Amino acid sequence: MVNMRPFSAFEQENLKFLVNHNVKFTQVEITPTGLGKGILDSTAPMRAYFIDEGVHNYEEQLQGQEHKVMHDAVILTETSQHLTQASFYRPTTKKGDPRMWIYKLGSYTEGNDIHVLFYFERKLYSINITHIDIAACYNSPIITPIKEVLTEINYRGNSISEELLGKFRSMSGQWFESEVLADTGIGRTIETFLGISMNSDKTPDYKGIELKSHREKRSSKKNVLFTQTPDWDISTLKSGREIVAKYGYLTDDGKMTYQNTAQCDPPNSQGLFLNVNQLKALLELQAKRTSVEDIAVWRLLKLHQRLTTKHHETFWIEVENKINDGKEYFRYKQIEHTKNPNVGQFDILLEQNLITVDLLLCRPSGNGDTYSFKIKKKGMPLLFPESIIYKI
Repeated sequence: MVNMRPFSAFEQENLKFLVNHNVKFTQVEITPTGLGKGILDSTAPMRAYFIDEGVHNYEEQLQGQEHKVMHDAVILTETSQHLTQASFYRPTTKKGDPRMWIYKLGSYTEGNDIHVLFYFERKLYSINITHIDIAACYNSPIITPIKEVLTEINYRGNSISEELLGKFRSMSGQWFESEVLADTGIGRTIETFLGISMNSDKTPDYKGIELKSHREKRSSKKNVLFTQTPDWDISTLKSGREIVAKYGYLTDDGKMTYQNTAQCDPPNSQGLFLNVNQLKALLELQAKRTSVEDIAVWRLLKLHQRLTTKHHETFWIEVENKINDGKEYFRYKQIEHTKNPNVGQFDILLEQNLITVDLLLCRPSGNGDTYSFKIKKKGMPLLFPESIIYKI
């Protein structure tokens, strides 16, 4: 979880405006201590953003000032821009905690102000959302640096989403035969139509837009966010097979398997549960027996990065389906268009059981082990605060 003061109503409006104009960003609170020393701690969401955008990777950086990395930066105000540089480094003290600073920032901020940071055309931009009315700058009849930069970002983002939406609207009302009668059949058919390969990797499906499809009358009320294997290098158990060997059960044909959902509370029928360990920045999979047993862990930073990479922009596609002569047919009903997940809510939603993990290990079908992070429908507005519904 990120230690940042709550956003004011003014700041929330600025963030909503950026989300709705296709700006992918991270945010940082300029603490009085940091302002005085010229130091910003790079929080987990910031580090994930820097990795995702190709700005900087602290994990590959050695400690010490001699290993400091510099990038061009721009501080934007209501009417001007100020070219400067941003530094990224890990000090030799305090375990090399990742830090950064934007030079000249002290002239354009006060203690406890919040700034958004976004990377565009190989420059790191900063806007003070505590004091600057971004919408007013954008809509001003006067051309300002904020208006110029955000207009170009918005244009590039809209052109792709409009192109994709046009493809779906061209198929309005048509019934399509699913390629296979399985959970993945509709998604596979959609991706075939769009000329892309079936995708469960770390990159979005269509020119940066992720596609997620589900049936209107599905039994599950959850959406799949992503799949992510535990970090075995720091886990007590080292594979899905070890989990099955210790906590699994026999199928009807006598094979060991493990297929169940884990959440923070309560433990599932095998005693497995999740724990968000903020001190160590880990999501822990544990078992409650005579004592608490450690099983496996995920680094929260990696999960945050996975979320922002996969769902910077997503089309959640709802379809109506029917079965005729053993074949499935479907047509598009609506699309929910989301952008820029609120990474700061991810850990909270785990703790509130609105995000859970499906463990599908050693399945009789022979499919590989899967660790599927899912979000309940009522958690969607919290993780994706701004969305648009398109009827097809």
